[in-house]
Amino acid sequence: MVVQPTPQPAPTQPSANHLPVALAIRNLRLRAGLSQRQLAMRMKVPRTYVSKIENEKACPTLSSLERLAQALHVRVPDLLNPNGRTIEDEIRELMADEFISGMIPFVTSLSPIQRASIVNEVREMTLGTRRTA
Repeated sequence: MVVQPTPQPAPTQPSANHLPVALAIRNLRLRAGLSQRQLAMRMKVPRTYVSKIENEKACPTLSSLERLAQALHVRVPDLLNPNGRTIEDEIRELMADEFISGMIPFVTSLSPIQRASIVNEVREMTLGTRRTA
């Protein structure tokens, strides 16, 4: 018997009237393939508490955010990203870029001033500003 993976619901998109933390928690929970009940069990709280957080009926305390992050295997700052992306996701995406990954060995050997200079040069190039000699 072949077990079919459970289809994951599409992440909720942020809107002007949603709190980023509520959306991030829902999206991270869905991404992890957890029900509200499963997440609540990991946190050792009632399922209704998770529901209230996701539906903006309750605001999680700092200790709840820490337990949420631990239960979802993310960091607390990841709970503030409404699209459910973690810093690790963003780093992985950047490292997949051939140009960026090729720059890493060189950039790590530069001083902070040299790195800032490169960032300023790239910023100027992308903004199309021209220097006058």
